[in-house]
Amino acid sequence: MQKSYDAVIIGAGHNGLVCAGYLAKAGLKVAVLERRPVVGGAAVTEEIAPGFRASIFSYLMSLLHPRIIRDFDLGRHGLTVLPCSDMVSPVGGDDYILFSDDIAKTQASFAKFSKADAAIYSEFDRYLMESAAIVRKLLWETPVDPTKRDWKSFRDMAQLLWKYRKVGRKMYRIVDLMTMSAYDFLREWFEDDRVMAVLAYYASIGTFAGPKTPGSAYVIMHHVMGEHEGAGGWGFIKGGMGSITQALAAALGELGVDIVTDCEIARIKVAEDAVASVETVGGDVYTAGIVASNANAKIVYQKLLDPAYVPAEVKREIDNYRTFSTAFKMNIACERPPQYRILDRVKADNAIGRFPYPTYMHIAPDIGYLERAYDDAKHGWYSQRPFITPVVPTIVDDSLAPAGKHVVNLFGGHAPYTLKGGDWATEKDKFRDTVFDTIEEFAPGFRDDVIEAQLLIPPDIERIVGLPQGHIFHGELSADQLFFQRPVSGYANYRTPVRGLYVCGSSMHPGGGVSGIAGANAAREILKDAGRRRSRKHVSAAGPKATATTA
Repeated sequence: MQKSYDAVIIGAGHNGLVCAGYLAKAGLKVAVLERRPVVGGAAVTEEIAPGFRASIFSYLMSLLHPRIIRDFDLGRHGLTVLPCSDMVSPVGGDDYILFSDDIAKTQASFAKFSKADAAIYSEFDRYLMESAAIVRKLLWETPVDPTKRDWKSFRDMAQLLWKYRKVGRKMYRIVDLMTMSAYDFLREWFEDDRVMAVLAYYASIGTFAGPKTPGSAYVIMHHVMGEHEGAGGWGFIKGGMGSITQALAAALGELGVDIVTDCEIARIKVAEDAVASVETVGGDVYTAGIVASNANAKIVYQKLLDPAYVPAEVKREIDNYRTFSTAFKMNIACERPPQYRILDRVKADNAIGRFPYPTYMHIAPDIGYLERAYDDAKHGWYSQRPFITPVVPTIVDDSLAPAGKHVVNLFGGHAPYTLKGGDWATEKDKFRDTVFDTIEEFAPGFRDDVIEAQLLIPPDIERIVGLPQGHIFHGELSADQLFFQRPVSGYANYRTPVRGLYVCGSSMHPGGGVSGIAGANAAREILKDAGRRRSRKHVSAAGPKATATTA
């Protein structure tokens, strides 16, 4: 079978859907081809036990941009954001720290451990949010190539510098965040290890790093980039994270986009140095002058594209693009949520307001705990006491489980993609016990309430959704893998060495998280190129006289 389109998108993850949607809005005939039987990539909701549905990979909404929600009218297509409680972090015994969008509540909690840390927190929050505001604007920029010397590149660089000319000395803050460890950055503000751990925790989420790893400070800011209901606002999605991509798919259906599932791509075909078509494993051919891959750039360059079209320098850089993951996910169907030792005190303090239960927790009592979890992985083994984020969406969303039952998502680290001197085939069940042992330290008896537990380690994540080495951010968020170096220098602008071939997923700027921005940025660049090609074609057809007049 052969079909023809203006544009073909490889992969129906959220960025692929967003990219397809903007192209369709511009009048292009678009097809989205998805390897799996379900749309959504890592933003999916699937059954884990009879009657129990879970957000299998991504589990909380924070980064999905309001612009994208508006542009595709996702609310009309079923997207509903539900609140989650303030974050609660046990610190030993029956004590805890509350971390809230309400600065006064956070300060009151910090004050139990350090009055100085409580006093400085409002200034720190303002400092971080001012820095995040700068980077939020950069998220929507197409990375420039500072090494090029042609007029267009010079103009683009000058426009970027002029646009951000008022940033001034605040740019030094960004440099600090990009280069310092989370611990060193936070130590300039705070004195108590337990208080620092509340913030340093974010630096370890999804990354092969500890709080003392240089460059890990940036990941703190990456997690407060969201602009839904205020900067950094978190929330559950009714029906699970799959409701985001289902809403996008419904919007695309109205725009006339064809979405084809069970459609694995075997190769991208090139003719005369321009993309010509994609061929599926089943032998179907989809021809298009534009192909954009939501699949990771590593997959594009290493598996789908003929090596003859991958320059040696690009091959060297993409081969060394770091995707080694140590993140794990456990989705649990259970009789009741974890009954934490601190639960009675949290309720007595009314610390979580109108919530009957803390839906969002961090298990990592201090900086040393986080660093030791990383040390285990650094030396090639899984953490003996992993840090864990338990969330319980069914406290606010009764659509995910039978009446009176619950779903618990556990996300944490570290569980390295490969083990030194061991094999996940024999160690996975032991690691499962390690995770439950850790939870039991803080919530005794939780094992007895478990009906079913799905454990996903990096090789599982890679196998199911195609993320190289299971990296949830599609590559480390480090200074040498961001902006104009993500994923390779010279091709960070969503383009590739092949004319008409683009990459629109999270392996590009601005990186991972369910934001949709990479897909939107890629669509913008695709439409720019398409406009230039149409303009050149029109000028050529008009003849020399028209060319001179146009000039």
